[in-house]
This record gives sequence, C-alpha cells and structure tokens, in this order.
Amino acid sequence: MAKLDKFLTVDDFKCVAERRVPRMFFQYADSGAYTESSYRANGDDFARIKLEQRVGRDIAVRSLKTTMLGREVSLPLAIAPTGAAGMQAADGEIKAARAAEKAGIIWTMSTVSICSIEDVAAATSVPFWFQLYVRKDREFTNKLIDRARAAGCEALVVTVDCQHYGQRHKDVRNGLTVPIKFTPKFLAGLALKPRWALSMLGTRRHSFGNFVGHVLGASSAAALAQWMSQQDDLTLNWEDMPAIRKRFGGPLVVKGILHPDDARDAINHGADAIIVSNHGGRQLDGAPSTISVLPRIVDAVAGRCEIYLDSGVRSGHDMLKAVSLGAKAVFIGRPMLYGLGVAGEAGVTRVIDIIRAEADSALGLMGETDVTTLGAHNIHQPDPRFSDGV
Repeated sequence: MAKLDKFLTVDDFKCVAERRVPRMFFQYADSGAYTESSYRANGDDFARIKLEQRVGRDIAVRSLKTTMLGREVSLPLAIAPTGAAGMQAADGEIKAARAAEKAGIIWTMSTVSICSIEDVAAATSVPFWFQLYVRKDREFTNKLIDRARAAGCEALVVTVDCQHYGQRHKDVRNGLTVPIKFTPKFLAGLALKPRWALSMLGTRRHSFGNFVGHVLGASSAAALAQWMSQQDDLTLNWEDMPAIRKRFGGPLVVKGILHPDDARDAINHGADAIIVSNHGGRQLDGAPSTISVLPRIVDAVAGRCEIYLDSGVRSGHDMLKAVSLGAKAVFIGRPMLYGLGVAGEAGVTRVIDIIRAEADSALGLMGETDVTTLGAHNIHQPDPRFSDGV
C-alpha cells in the first residue's frame, strides 16, 4: 500500500480506489442517475464559485470549530449516510465511524448499511446519527426508529427524495442487485481484486445488517430481495414527519431539500435541521446542483433551523464556499468511500485530514480566523465587464 501521506487530494484517493475495489461496488458509489448531468453539475458549480482573498490581517490563530445541533465538532464537516459502505472495505461502516469519532466530526449511518446499527454502536463510543428510509412496511420502519433510539443515536435523518429510484445505468450493466446475487459474472469480478476479496473473508458482514434477521418472513436472501423490491413507499409526505419525530424522541433532520418551499414545509412539520441535497446526482437527473440552490433556501429558512449541504463537496475550499453561502456544515459521501476503498479507517482519516488542512490554509488566505464568521462577503463577486469573471 502506498504511504497515505502521498495522497494529497480526494481525487488521489478516487483514482486508487477505482483500481482496488471491484468495479460493481466502485461504480455503485461513483455514479449518477441516467445521463449523470446532476452529478457533474454538483462539482462544476462549486468550481465556478470563487473565494475572496484578503490580506494585511492577523491570521496567526485560526479555528474551524463549530456546532451541529448543539454538539461541538472540529470542523463544519460530517460523514453522509452511504449505502453499502461495507462493500468498499470489510466492516466499512465501523471503520468510517471510528475515523469520524477520532476526527471529532459526526458520522451518519445509512439504513442500507452492511454493518447493523448495533454493530456500529458496539464498536464506537460517541453517538452517531441514523438515516432513515421510510419503508412501506411501517412496522419495520418503526422498529428501525426504535433500534436507533436504543443505540443512542443522536439525531434521525429522514431522506425524502428516494420514494422511488432514479436508474443508475452502471448498476444495471454491472448486474448489481439488492441483496447481492453471487452470479458467475460477480464472482469473476471479485477474482480480479484478490486483496479486496481476502479482506472480505475476514468479516461475517456481507449483507444488509439492518434488514437481515429483522424482516418478518424473510428467512432467505431470495425472500429478503422480494420484500425489499416491494418497499418503496410512495405515500410518504410531510404529515408523516411529526409522528416520526415523536417516536424517535430526538432531533429530526430532513435530507433531500432542493426547493425553498420544501425547506419551509420541513420546518413547519418538525425539522430541526435540513440537508440541501440532490442525493449526489443519483435521483432526479437534470436537478440543479446543491450549491446553486443554497442561497435561496438560506433566505427562505431565515434562521429557523440549521442548514447543511451535501453533493459535490470534494475539498476544504468547497466546504468554506458552502459555509460562506449559509450552510452550517457540509456532508461528504463519495470522498469517504474512496478513503475506505484505499485504506479503510486510515484512508477515511487521511481524507478528513486533507479537507481540514485545505480549509485551514484557505481560511487564513481569506483573511479570516473563525469559520463561524464566514458569510457572503467571503465570496468573490465577478466584475460584469469581464466575461471570465476576473
């Protein structure tokens, strides 16, 4: 394994992860819906935003510390819920949660994690957040909420943009199914990644831990697959949120907001925070990038709840751009998965350290010393006389 100090950017991790992780799982993480236009727009629109450089200021002491729902975090960064992280690296969710704990940031568990809620709770000492997909089987959904509460999860993140799914062509072409079918094509792909395959032999966790053993009547992989294929709940709506929040008994975060009116509705129905997200470009192809809609949503919320952002964040500079435009913090998904695929917990730690170092340097070069004081004045406004924005 290459020394991790040789990895200088998130893209460095992406390139190596693509070589080390089976194609099916790498492309599951690194794909968008249909033409992938929203996936591309997330990054492209971040690149168009320029930070304002200021000089002649004392920047000797700088702080990236902030808070998220009252918890102090070491920088305005959290780990997003990502499905099947445990297929990027053995016990991936546990490794990512430990890296986040060590870094002093929040880790969020996906409903469709390979490790179970209980697995991660037993392996960590700091509360994490749990992301909920509301299933048509509301009894199962309620039990998930109860399990998250029993495990001491600090907040419940309800995803509202996945009532049904945008097609990812790469997944179809790779034959990816839920649960995984061990077809000859699948096994042949694993044979090309012997290091990954050997690491997987050392864990008992190869399926979706929050479902296996918890779905009534699904005692086999085939039965579980059939149950999961029928669980898209198209009836989910804002009126469901108060009951979900009450059952959990803690803070409610609503994930999947792209429109100001939806932000207002989320707050009016009990959200303590919202995540501006287009699911990494994996749902509605052609939807706008998250950074492009953030200012309108900030205006609509008017301070009534905390606003976070995900989708497209690849650097500390991106993080500071989002915070300057009104986000309290940002979430990263793919960068964490790249780190897992390269070096497990150590890889995730290195990704976080890279983003932290980039942000610390940029904060000083912007003439600022405290990330919590950033605002619109830190975003460069292009001169209209110049077409390239100089």
